[in-house]
Amino acid sequence: MTQGAWGGGAVRAGATRADDVRRAERLGSMASVALSEAEKVYIVHGVQEDLRVDGRGCEDYRCVEVETDVVSNTSGSARVKLGHTDILVGVKAEMGTPKLEKPNEGYLEFFVDCSANATPEFEGRGGDDLGTEIANTLYRIFNNKSSVDLKSLCISPREHCWILYVDVLLLECDGNLFDTICIAVKAALFNTRIPRVRVLEDEEGSKDIELSDDPYDCIRLSVENVPCIVTLCKIGYRHVVDATLQEEACSLASLLVSVTSAGVVTCMRKVGKGSLDPESIFEMMETGKRVGKVLHASLQSVLHKEESLGPKRQKVGFLG
Repeated sequence: MTQGAWGGGAVRAGATRADDVRRAERLGSMASVALSEAEKVYIVHGVQEDLRVDGRGCEDYRCVEVETDVVSNTSGSARVKLGHTDILVGVKAEMGTPKLEKPNEGYLEFFVDCSANATPEFEGRGGDDLGTEIANTLYRIFNNKSSVDLKSLCISPREHCWILYVDVLLLECDGNLFDTICIAVKAALFNTRIPRVRVLEDEEGSKDIELSDDPYDCIRLSVENVPCIVTLCKIGYRHVVDATLQEEACSLASLLVSVTSAGVVTCMRKVGKGSLDPESIFEMMETGKRVGKVLHASLQSVLHKEESLGPKRQKVGFLG
């Protein structure tokens, strides 16, 4: 258990490949709902006709609510609601030592806390597997130089850097966790402000670090290349995006596609016990790229619009 931005316990990634496979197979049963055979048939037949239970088409997302700067004791934060799925993300910037293999870069650490309020299945250690799986997935997405400029987090090579602790809290679960979490992480990183630092060296060669006390004198991260996950659930002969819990219960296999704002796929992963044929994978990738570009454009528009309001904007807050 590791202390993160919330100050509470969280799950940290660090599992073997075999563990990842077992967890991926169990993901379909996490936060699940019980459906009768008649309900499943109704949902599956509707998807084949491009008409889902809530009236959406196969490539339509539910309404997304995004609010940034909702937690005061963090460097950046965001709350995202997708349907009834509710995610809170806080980013805390702390000074540390660069990794030996990357002496000129800072880095990100991810922690996931599955609240028992989200679903009774997370009681006790019930959400640990899912939390570890989400954290591992986030590490894979950010394990490339194009997502975030990690060199901008370096203060003094081999000596000091900024470490961004990204804490994810699941408040409520109503399907499509990975997409919602990625949107929230991107929004929180957009909102993150890191104090500007000066390194002062005296005549003897010893170094002092001076932090600016001006709240407006800060470093902002560029999130333009930060990818978002688009989860495509195979239901019958078709696939859908932004599946609800009921739709996830009708799917045996899903494809997680990490897509940038330019429509570039950075990584891909299959979860669930079922199988996917090559033709379905290709079609799901193309859908993921198409839907991902629209998702990024909409998110960037909302984030810039919210920031342009400045201090005048009405804050709801994560308890609002």
